[in-house]
Amino acid sequence: MQILRIDSATTGVNSVSRILTQAITDHLTAKHPEATLIQRDLVTDPLPHIDAAATGAIRLPQDSHDEAMAAAFPAERAVLDQFLASDIVVIGAPMYNFTIPSQLKAWLDRLGVPGVTFTYKDGAPQGLAGGRRVIVASSRGGAYEMGGTAEHQETLLRDFFAFIGIPDVEFVRAEKTGFGPEARDQAIADARARVAGL
Repeated sequence: MQILRIDSATTGVNSVSRILTQAITDHLTAKHPEATLIQRDLVTDPLPHIDAAATGAIRLPQDSHDEAMAAAFPAERAVLDQFLASDIVVIGAPMYNFTIPSQLKAWLDRLGVPGVTFTYKDGAPQGLAGGRRVIVASSRGGAYEMGGTAEHQETLLRDFFAFIGIPDVEFVRAEKTGFGPEARDQAIADARARVAGL
């Protein structure tokens, strides 16, 4: 079994999502001591935003790659292969300005690959990347569960993974972390209780 941990928060030791990804991976590796844990920090080792060469390397057949695409292909494909080789993917996803950090979006952009993780059949999308578990450590400064304020963080992740064949994304959520130290501590405690039930 392989567990892949992805972190994207830029707040370092103050990151709530990193506290949660640590708690989740600690829990999972205790349950599955035989598992291999791979960690990818998109802040200390960021992926560049995709450009023409990366897009072509990811999406076009290798025999149609130009020189820049061919040079980019090994590193670009390695990101996707790491994801596809994983049985469980733990993603730290803080909300930044109502959505996910751009570092995390750059990682997602390498997973949506026609003919590999999705295709179209009879005019409808069909996900090809099922068979793995995705757990999102979601942290948000405000309160969004009750609606009222638009959020494009969890909804984006839910929609993206459903599109590539993983409809049952699990969320471990810490909300209201910006409401003060007591609210932050309570949110983390509540999220840790959720982790124990994974």
